Amino acid sequence: MLDQLRQIAIFAKTVDHGSFRGAARELRLSPSVVSHHISQLEEHLGVALLYRSTRKLALTREGEQLLTATYPMLEAVEGVFSQLSSTSSSPTGELRLTAPAVLVQSQLTDFLASFSMTHPGIKLILNYSDERRDLITDGQDVAIRMGWQENSTAVTRKLYRVERCLIASTDYLKNRPKVTNPNQLLDWDWIELSPVRHIKPTFRKSKTKQQTIKPTTHIATNDALSMYRLAQSGAGLAVVPGFLADEGIASGKVAYVLPDWKLDPIDVFASWPSNAPKHGLIKLFVNTICPVKSLK
Repeated sequence: MLDQLRQIAIFAKTVDHGSFRGAARELRLSPSVVSHHISQLEEHLGVALLYRSTRKLALTREGEQLLTATYPMLEAVEGVFSQLSSTSSSPTGELRLTAPAVLVQSQLTDFLASFSMTHPGIKLILNYSDERRDLITDGQDVAIRMGWQENSTAVTRKLYRVERCLIASTDYLKNRPKVTNPNQLLDWDWIELSPVRHIKPTFRKSKTKQQTIKPTTHIATNDALSMYRLAQSGAGLAVVPGFLADEGIASGKVAYVLPDWKLDPIDVFASWPSNAPKHGLIKLFVNTICPVKSLK
């Protein structure tokens, strides 16, 4: 029975990571050993638990049934371990986190540094990328997202909002007429963020007055920081997070365009697997990050 309990725990960890390799990395075993334990469990039960392919794993119906019964047991054990060890040791382990590259420039990075110093036993593995990493397939524990919350089995929690602004370099604006309405900007040089090109800017001046425009793109880029730097260098207009523009505004190199009109802020939220242990590192991280204030 003890062998089966170990095999069940390895099975659950493999499902969490979506691969033998991901589970092996956390369990400090070889992928072949992980595969062997699951094969032994399947042989003992007389059923297949996982469909295996070269790219990913998928649960069989029997695997789903076993997993449903397994998580409450593992959560109970991990909760007891956490309570027993909390008075004698600090949390330890490895936490993998992915976040949009643009947030390198934000207050989030300061928070991560503070979290790391507060919990020196936790190794943070950070992946700043504008390519959305999948929690399971890419073996991420927590994903920080900006924008829309996608439909998935993951748990999400809104953290804060990021203000946005329309900016251009002061040199670029010197040769342009003064404008008072978003529609007057349609033929200007716009720099577009490719991943959200389908979302057109909506400007608001009051609760009842708003305009959504469809400007012509002059430059398209997949990176928010490069979009800002292009605008700062005089390539055109860009809608950017407010924290990116602060330094340029203060130095006079960059100016707000249509400052009387506001753009809707972007939600920033955390996403993590729904089966994350209630007392694990993921919950510790998420519960700590929530007090982060809105980024301007």
